[in-house]
Amino acid sequence: MDYITQKKVFSNNLLHRYIRENSYWYKMLNRNPMLIDKMVQEMKDKYKLNTGDKIERLQERLNFVESLLKVIE
Repeated sequence: MDYITQKKVFSNNLLHRYIRENSYWYKMLNRNPMLIDKMVQEMKDKYKLNTGDKIERLQERLNFVESLLKVIE
């Protein structure tokens, strides 16, 4: 893995954790460092960090607060 790719991986805690959990990425990045973007996307999908996932979590929290307020009334 080249220095720039290593720096990207080890500077992001989630990315570092993901590559440790999925060690096949070491081999893939050694062969082709340009796959870092694919790995980042796969990590976001696994840890649900995409925009749609964030909106869904926010909606669930709002629904919880709404139901809590109904109970209080």
